[in-house]
Amino acid sequence: MKTTYKIALLIAFAGIQQAVAQKKDENIGTEVVNVVKPYTPTISDAFKVKETPVIEEEQDTKKEEIKYNIFSYPVASTFSPAKGKAATVDKEAREKYFANYATLGLGNYGTVNAEVFVTHNLDDTQYVGALLKHLSSQGGIKDVKLDDFYSTTGLDLTYGNRQKEYTWSTDLGYQRQAYNWYGMDYPSFDESVLAGIDEKQTYNTLYVGGKFSTRDSFFHEVEAQYKRFWDGFDSAENRFFITPSFDVDISDTKVKVGVVADYVGGDFNRNYFTTDALSYSNFNLGIQPSIVFQGKEASVQFGAGLFYSMGKQNNNSDNKLYIYPQIKASYKLVADLMVAYAGAEGTLKQNSYADFVSQNPFVSPTLGVTPTSQQYDIYVGLKGKLASAVSYNLRGSYMAEDDKAFFAANNMEGIATDATERQGYQYGNSFGTVYDNLKTISFFGELKADFSNTVRFGINGTYFNYSTDQSEAWNLPSIKVGANLDVDITEKWFAGTNIFFTGDRKDRIFTVNPVDQAFYDQQIVTLKSYFDVNANVGYHYNERLTAFAKFNNITGQNYQKWLYYPVQGFQFMLGATYKFNF
Repeated sequence: MKTTYKIALLIAFAGIQQAVAQKKDENIGTEVVNVVKPYTPTISDAFKVKETPVIEEEQDTKKEEIKYNIFSYPVASTFSPAKGKAATVDKEAREKYFANYATLGLGNYGTVNAEVFVTHNLDDTQYVGALLKHLSSQGGIKDVKLDDFYSTTGLDLTYGNRQKEYTWSTDLGYQRQAYNWYGMDYPSFDESVLAGIDEKQTYNTLYVGGKFSTRDSFFHEVEAQYKRFWDGFDSAENRFFITPSFDVDISDTKVKVGVVADYVGGDFNRNYFTTDALSYSNFNLGIQPSIVFQGKEASVQFGAGLFYSMGKQNNNSDNKLYIYPQIKASYKLVADLMVAYAGAEGTLKQNSYADFVSQNPFVSPTLGVTPTSQQYDIYVGLKGKLASAVSYNLRGSYMAEDDKAFFAANNMEGIATDATERQGYQYGNSFGTVYDNLKTISFFGELKADFSNTVRFGINGTYFNYSTDQSEAWNLPSIKVGANLDVDITEKWFAGTNIFFTGDRKDRIFTVNPVDQAFYDQQIVTLKSYFDVNANVGYHYNERLTAFAKFNNITGQNYQKWLYYPVQGFQFMLGATYKFNF
């Protein structure tokens, strides 16, 4: 019995020893296992590759789980690598920066274009600058019998100061413009009448202003300006505005407050039909608070505009309170490739004699001036990128405006009165302002592409549909299209083109009533659409000197931008720009 027990104990001990040996030596030999599976070929669908392929095998083969063990052993090495040396890179020559330039161009129609811009850093934080510019043409438009020259000369001065916590600048400028009311229905007048017309008008602008902005402060910025505007018929206007704004960041939320104080007041020596003087003043005071919620994919701004307007026309006062929505939102549908946006925005727009002249220099100095209330502009749009260098923007809008200012042709005053008392703008050759409510539906599309560092292209178009109590939306086009292309041909040569199309517009003329010549009948006329092609080409002679040639209205159309106001035909200009430093 004892012997049997000892034998069993020896056998068990030997088994344990064998197991331990197996654990230490895992090299148990090799064995080849062949897995044989019948191959059954099938014919794939030759007409369409499916996005999600269908597995046609009767049974999926389960994959074996494979475990990898890595045994690392230290290896002595006597290899000593040589010290590396960075390869030389050919650097491009750094383009030299010039802070100042002078440009001079001469063209047909006696056109002169000259500009001189200079700037100088007083120290690391202060700078001064000046811009002197002049553009004039001696006229010569086909079939125009009155003087049609024009000129604009201006001087702008600036001083700026850039600090770590804030920046501020101040500006002072003066501009003088000269135009002529040359747009007339000439067959209606004989040479003796034309010889007695004084068609010249001059405009003068003097302004002083400034801007102050801060960093890391709830006070964001403030801008202020005073402007004095007067003309050659004793008309004068003063305008002053100040627009401070405040920002406060609270987590992902921003609180913004904008304040507007805008005053305009002026007078005209007479009105259009009588010698009675005209005067006006409008003071708009507004506050525009809003809250901006900024997320990773979406941004929403909720706000409102509260305006109080104090207006006066001659001795008639009119004070009103306006409340406008100011809501904007955007959402990234596909990162930056597709961003949807929408909004509803309203505001009170200040009109002025100076602004009207900048839009149409042929207005008469007998205007009514009052603000325009943009009740709302409701819009939706989609913008983004079609490729890394191609961007787009699509937008639809519905806008309602009260007291919208239209430019409409004036009556030919005083046919039955003494012609010697008639002013140079009272021959049906000037424009007045007509105010009415306007609703506009518009669709806008834009495409921009930078095909490379040397080729840039853009095209845009807008369609308008108007609704107003007037007979027509005077001088507003139904469609506008523009396109531009800029190409750097070589390092020396560059070229560009700009094309735009403006659709038909409506205006009015007055004819004497055949029954009673003291009255006039209104007739609506259509100003035909026009297509304008401009181009330019330039050559960099060196880093300082560049020569250029410009060609405007290449098709040579004497189209009318305003009623009876044809433009110059084919125009060209040759010139050069010289850059320099002090």
